[in-house]
Amino acid sequence: MKVVVVESPAKAKTINKYLGRDYEVLASFGHIRDLPAKDGSVDPEADFRMLWELDDRGSKRVSEIVRALKGADGLILATDPDREGEAISWHVVEALNARKAIKGMPIERVTFNAITKAAVDTAMRNPRQIDQALVDAYLARRALDYLVGFNLSPVLWRKLPGARSAGRVQSVALRLVCEREREIETFKPREYWSLVATLVTQDGAVFEARLVGADGKRIQRLDVGNGEDAAAFKRDLELATFQVGSVEAKPAKRHPAPPFTTSTLQQEASRKLGMAPAQTMRAAQKLYEGVEIGGETVGLITYMRTDGVDMAPEAIADARSVIGKEYGERYLPNVPRRYSVKAKNAQEAHEAVRPTDMSRLPKSVARYVDAEQAKLYELIWTRTVASQMESAELERTTVDIVASVGPRRIELRATGQVVKFDGFLTLYQEGKDDEEDEDGKRLPPMKAGDALKRERIVSTQHFTEPPPRFSEASLVKRMEELGIGRPSTYAAVLQTLRDREYVKIEKKRLVAEDKGRLVTGFLESFFKRYVEYDFTADLETQLDRVSNAEIDWREVLRDFWRDFSAAISGTKELRVTEVLDALNDLLGAHIFPEKADGSNPRTCPTCGSGQLSLKLGKFGAFVGCSNYPECKYTRQLAANAVEGEGDGTSGGGQPGTRVLGDDPVTGLPVTLRDGRFGPFVQLGEASTEKEAPKPKRSSLPKGLSPSDVDLEKALRLLALPREVARHPETGEPILANLGRFGPYVQHGKMYANLGRDDDVLEIGANRAIDLIVAKEQGGGRRGPASDPGRSLGNHPETGKAIVVKSGKYGPYVTDGTTNATLPKTLAAEDIALPQALELIAAREAAGGGKKKAPARKTASKTTAKAGTAKAPAKKTATKATAAKEPAGTAAKGTAAAVKASAAKSTAAKKPATRKKA
Repeated sequence: MKVVVVESPAKAKTINKYLGRDYEVLASFGHIRDLPAKDGSVDPEADFRMLWELDDRGSKRVSEIVRALKGADGLILATDPDREGEAISWHVVEALNARKAIKGMPIERVTFNAITKAAVDTAMRNPRQIDQALVDAYLARRALDYLVGFNLSPVLWRKLPGARSAGRVQSVALRLVCEREREIETFKPREYWSLVATLVTQDGAVFEARLVGADGKRIQRLDVGNGEDAAAFKRDLELATFQVGSVEAKPAKRHPAPPFTTSTLQQEASRKLGMAPAQTMRAAQKLYEGVEIGGETVGLITYMRTDGVDMAPEAIADARSVIGKEYGERYLPNVPRRYSVKAKNAQEAHEAVRPTDMSRLPKSVARYVDAEQAKLYELIWTRTVASQMESAELERTTVDIVASVGPRRIELRATGQVVKFDGFLTLYQEGKDDEEDEDGKRLPPMKAGDALKRERIVSTQHFTEPPPRFSEASLVKRMEELGIGRPSTYAAVLQTLRDREYVKIEKKRLVAEDKGRLVTGFLESFFKRYVEYDFTADLETQLDRVSNAEIDWREVLRDFWRDFSAAISGTKELRVTEVLDALNDLLGAHIFPEKADGSNPRTCPTCGSGQLSLKLGKFGAFVGCSNYPECKYTRQLAANAVEGEGDGTSGGGQPGTRVLGDDPVTGLPVTLRDGRFGPFVQLGEASTEKEAPKPKRSSLPKGLSPSDVDLEKALRLLALPREVARHPETGEPILANLGRFGPYVQHGKMYANLGRDDDVLEIGANRAIDLIVAKEQGGGRRGPASDPGRSLGNHPETGKAIVVKSGKYGPYVTDGTTNATLPKTLAAEDIALPQALELIAAREAAGGGKKKAPARKTASKTTAKAGTAKAPAKKTATKATAAKEPAGTAAKGTAAAVKASAAKSTAAKKPATRKKA
């Protein structure tokens, strides 16, 4: 028998079926070792020696492999076919060597691009050894990330309170977002006018033409820059006669896009499906690992972390067969299409992301997967099949028109495009991040010399717009263009930026938070080289050379560390005033935007003589007055929604207050204010009398921008708590409210947190009842901090409810008896019932995760509190018995039940004692 190691339990189960009883397939559950999060894990003084640590989960996985290897004929490492997969195989071998479990045993490495029987069988017939060059590239990358994170982040903490962390790739990605924000802030709109003539042909057909020239000179888009010039052109055109100057029709072809890489898959899923990169990769992972169809578990797509765009010859033949059958021979090109990689630093020797079987149509797959996976599979299938279809045939027509008014000649142009043959467009059209107007209208028939009739002339004022903020898709695209990071890491990088609260998403666009702006400003001022795009891209090139065995990985680290350590040392004497001066200059347009009246935006609005500047406090950055402590004016960093925060005194016209309107019921003013803990809304003003009640206030829910708060929304917040529903059993109200720990619903003394996607102002009766009922069934302490969990369904054998919850050590799934922690690669919101059942089964097999029986614990504690002299001994005896005797022993079970019953009786008579217990 041979032992096979893969990464996921789902893959292990499938591959075990393919290989049969002569193989035992085990899962590593991803990485089994990592660098401990402490100083010294990478030691530059010892030639970058790396100290690896097995976590508890990894140690259990290694123990399982060690047990399976006893008496085995060999070890086969079948982890994923990329650098991470190669590194996991290397870690497994290193951990087994440390336990002397594979001495003299043959070790083989196999890779397969798809989880199908044919692919697995082919891989087993073609084993190889671990690719040390790929492992070295992994080691270099991991060491670099550690050295940057563990040396640069402490500098941020010391010099920039409130900053969370810095990273080799994440900081450069953040710079892209912040630079775009800076471009938007400093952008100066420019006025321009367009002139469009609506004309009629001799046959009565109507079309539009745009001004493109006059008096022999070409007119560009911005050349008509004011209303006077536009009015002059309009006047002349209204007096002119129109004639067709020339008609030119050109055939054109549009070719299909290549099949997906990791990057383009993330981009298109974001554009077409609204899925974040992390979401896309989780769904793709499930499609890759496969589902059971017709009694057999099969992978639905090939490996999803790839830079390659080519496909295997059999896959191309498969796609062409589907095209001929589903769309006809007209849509099939004479020869198969071949694509080559254009991305900078492309290095993965894999196929594109494609279906494993093209004949498995999206509609037939949809019944076996969830809705998100079905949409992603359809996107992958259509892109793949379209990539082998015939090009679309177009006809682009350009009509030049001459408008004559006296001796003056004004030129107009009409353009049109028609599709003569749709080709691949019948199935798929690639999306764009920022759509541009494209005239796809068909122009009416006309020929040179034809007279045209004017119907109307329209002049329209426009202003140039700043560049759009990055969407997740366009940021991924830009990072790939610059060669920053690897496509397989983009999803994690973007998620980190959001988790660190460096960026937020508004209307599907990435917006730099103040915290992110400060970190980028600091790094640009004092570590500029390490957030430069070329430097980061060059480092990626060096890592690629390591993976090709062209240079030594330690040499790359030596070159990097020499300059980086000097830069870190150079900040030791850096004063906070130097940091503030640099940030004030760099972020001036953001912190002190120009005022409409042209006055100095840095003049203190309270004292009128002080100058505003950036200050650093215990909780981060803020803006304060230079006349402190005489003037105590402060505000938050960005002066956007609330025009500066005041000194905390009352008064309707104070700085930091924006009047939203009056409450129609009380007539009191409703204001939006900045406070110590963030913006809030307030009804009325505080009284100077000591006994007077404080005005009603409400903080803003997380995710609600102050700029989006109007009178209606403020009144709804001030009206909280609001009754959402009545409890189906008690008839008592269920209330929605905002608390210290966020939004929640309440029924009596039972509280349940709202989910990330719930809105305290919009949550309905059904959802509120579900949360309360789930909390009542799930138990736990009272108060909003307890998590009611999300129901995934019932166990098919035991009927127990399976729930995913948030715990002290991260999310976990439970059936009420066994708890199983979710792996880091799986998010709580994405887990489904089948995965939960696998995790619980694995936990039970490992002998862990059992909940302690509450009856014994309660009995012991209650007895102890009852005051009897022997209570402590009983408690110890109960625990000792529980440890020695197996669960289910009749005699012991009866004794425990009697003790529990006695404890209950005592507690019923003495409620105060029970409360203390």
